[in-house]
Amino acid sequence: MLNDREETLTRHEILSMVKKHSKSLGKTSLDEQEASDVEMDSNFWHGVFDVYFVRCMESRRRQDDDLLFFVRKLSCKSYGLTDNEDAPAPYFVRRWAPKLDVLLGETLAEVDWRKSFYLNMVAHTSFTVTVAICRLDDHFFVVKTVYASPSRVNFHLDSKKASKEVETTPAYPEICFAVDDFDSTFDAVVLTEKDHCYCVLLNSHDGAAFPSADVKTDKDSSGSNTNTDPRRVKDPKVTLFSGFVSYQMVREAYEGGRNRFGSLLSLGHHSGKADRLYMKGPGGRGEVEVAVSGVIDQSQVVLGPVSPMSSKKSIDLGSIFRKAASVASVAAKHAIAAATASYDEDEMFPLKCCLMSISLPWDTIAHDLLFKGSPPVNME
Repeated sequence: MLNDREETLTRHEILSMVKKHSKSLGKTSLDEQEASDVEMDSNFWHGVFDVYFVRCMESRRRQDDDLLFFVRKLSCKSYGLTDNEDAPAPYFVRRWAPKLDVLLGETLAEVDWRKSFYLNMVAHTSFTVTVAICRLDDHFFVVKTVYASPSRVNFHLDSKKASKEVETTPAYPEICFAVDDFDSTFDAVVLTEKDHCYCVLLNSHDGAAFPSADVKTDKDSSGSNTNTDPRRVKDPKVTLFSGFVSYQMVREAYEGGRNRFGSLLSLGHHSGKADRLYMKGPGGRGEVEVAVSGVIDQSQVVLGPVSPMSSKKSIDLGSIFRKAASVASVAAKHAIAAATASYDEDEMFPLKCCLMSISLPWDTIAHDLLFKGSPPVNME
């Protein structure tokens, strides 16, 4: 538990304290010898969770913040870890209530408080995804607000209204950022030239991972006492995912030639007009799910940016890549080089790419939110 002084700290001060006790975050296993006693102390994380997400009025300033996520202990048989389909999911959800222990009741003993804190920090942070079509002399892009969820959305592409028929399944320890209206949001994102590169960025902006430094956690703090500077909402703070792939690679995967690019792309065929393409992030980290469809009638292709698209001319693509991870930069350059070396112009046909979701492990997201020091990638 936290002492009386710690219970009156600002969220900014509490998060600084959390950083000091997160040495094992992002590692494959929690090494008890490397981890501090506090990092292994369930009572500490219970107290931090209570103050940060329950008592703090600031944590409920957005409509979706009344949902609290609780990760079950590994000792509890969880969804996906056994052959029993009736096994419980690895987490459960409750709506906010002023008394945490009363809210949980008998399930209090099931909670892994350390993992639950990090999951809620991720879930209560705001994110945007940027999907861009880039070439050497210009680029245009779509920016969409997305939400972190421990559930995976499975879209049925064989439906006439693909984004309307969905089913959800537990994804944790993966975190899924789904775009429910992907078909309409990215309708104008079409690869039409051999030097086109399809780019996906996931940026974090505001919320639980970026608390203001002057808001107290006690009940006297007003939920309306939030930072009104619009730049805090618009400007990205951390880039969590940056992936790049060429037109050629998308086309070869779409046409079934997946052997050459098996490490980066894979494709799942369906009876509908669109196919699922899975793109791995730099170093194999994270996965992007894209609905790819050929545009046979080229008169239907939008060759320029339209609302809600933005355009920036005369942008050096290399200057964008240098801000991203070096692995992604090299991959993008190789992708463009491979694209320009193949495919005749006469063989070109447009490919519409609608981003459906991005998935990343919870611990890598939490680690980057707390510790990533490199500047975010911003195409604006």
